[in-house]
Amino acid sequence: MKQILIAALPLLALSVAACTDSTAQVQDADDASSAVSVTRSALAPGRFISQDDFTRAAEETVNGVVSVKSYVTPRQAQRGGYSDEEYFMDPFEFFFGTPRRRQQPRQQQQQPREEAKPRQIGLGSGVIISEDGYIVTNNHVIADAERLEVTLNDNRNFEATVIGADPTTDLALIKIEAPKGALHVIPMGDSENLKLGEWVLAVGNPFGFTSSVTSGIVSAKARNISSATGSRPSGGIESYIQTDAAVNSGNSGGALVNLKGELVGINTAIYSKTGTYAGCSFAIPTSIVKKVVADLNSYGTVQRAYLGISFRELTPELVAEENIKGVTKGIRVEEVVDRSAAKEGGLKQGDIIVELNSIPVGSTAELQETITRFSPGDRVEVVFYRDGKKMKTTVTMRNSQGKTGITKANSSDSLGATLAEVGEDTCRRLEISGGVAVTEVEDGGRFGEAGIRDGFIILSINNVRVTKPEDVKTIYKNILNGSDRDKVMFITGIYPSGKVDYYAVKLTD
Repeated sequence: MKQILIAALPLLALSVAACTDSTAQVQDADDASSAVSVTRSALAPGRFISQDDFTRAAEETVNGVVSVKSYVTPRQAQRGGYSDEEYFMDPFEFFFGTPRRRQQPRQQQQQPREEAKPRQIGLGSGVIISEDGYIVTNNHVIADAERLEVTLNDNRNFEATVIGADPTTDLALIKIEAPKGALHVIPMGDSENLKLGEWVLAVGNPFGFTSSVTSGIVSAKARNISSATGSRPSGGIESYIQTDAAVNSGNSGGALVNLKGELVGINTAIYSKTGTYAGCSFAIPTSIVKKVVADLNSYGTVQRAYLGISFRELTPELVAEENIKGVTKGIRVEEVVDRSAAKEGGLKQGDIIVELNSIPVGSTAELQETITRFSPGDRVEVVFYRDGKKMKTTVTMRNSQGKTGITKANSSDSLGATLAEVGEDTCRRLEISGGVAVTEVEDGGRFGEAGIRDGFIILSINNVRVTKPEDVKTIYKNILNGSDRDKVMFITGIYPSGKVDYYAVKLTD
């Protein structure tokens, strides 16, 4: 699986590593196992638990967690007649000139190419959430994969297809075709009901050791790793369940379950100096998973709501500096975006938001987790303090384009344009071998914001030749799922008049 932060990269002398596959050395370790005798549990008020509660939860969930392997086929990239060695563009030429082509020696061009075998690039876990084969996992488990193979606990193998992926929350929904009644489903629980100190189990495939179960307690909720470590935010939503259940490389996408055998989180990351478990592991709560999975299944993309503010989390220093009255915990509005839900609701700079729909939002993680539950068009009551007085307003949440409608997953809708293949007559007239025509540019879409006009013919994106709309969709998806912080489409193309033009389309808000 892909890593959130690879252990080799410094993070204030520490690192946050996703629980993904890697080569590892086997080490002997002291046996630290101990029998659980009698302790209190959050299963029911005043109820005591025993070893049976752990074994029952493990037995009921281990068959619902799968191994997910991702494969690619190594190849000498051949794109529209030009290999990577022949076709290239440097940044200066992108804005001021025309891409050049390198000519390979004739002898090299004539060498036959051997058919490469698929190569495994990732190993992670997934959780079966429905009898008809839907599986939730981490986005970084399936990113960049050309083929996905799912192995059940009983060693049955299935090819999997990607239904949708969301890099912002690092979640993905995949599907296998299995006979009816052949799959074990882990029921979805409510992470909001988790208590600090409650026992949980992590189920997954650490280091490829399938069907491994470890136990721990809930150490914290709504944990923001970036703010806790002082690192730069990755741009994604960070509101994790922190546990001390041992999670390692290969656990990513696996299940965090309570002692009732209910899914309460998807294991995603660890906090470590070495990249292996060091006492802190993190899972995406089901309060986020439910919404993301439902949207991916229904629309292929997440219907993400935006309040339309920049903000700061209250700290004792900020309270003293700004002489804030009436509240010591909340989200201070630093700026209100024009044509946003916040603007419509009358929020102003300096307001302190403390609740959204009666849900407390005292930290950045709590705000992110709460907003993730909403969709564009939802009406949300905002409780805030202004000049020491408690006030309320109701806002209508909007999407990133300031609208309240549904966003579809295909590339033309997401980019705000209608795409079509270029006809042979146009290709002959413009002396091009093919391309993708932008037949209609929508107001407020990413193509329109970049300056692309109707009729523009896309020839290449990020140095990759395109000849059909599906090529644009594939490149768009790969960029969004990639690890680069700056997600941009550098587009080269030509207008029907013969004018060659270049555009940079930013894919992040």
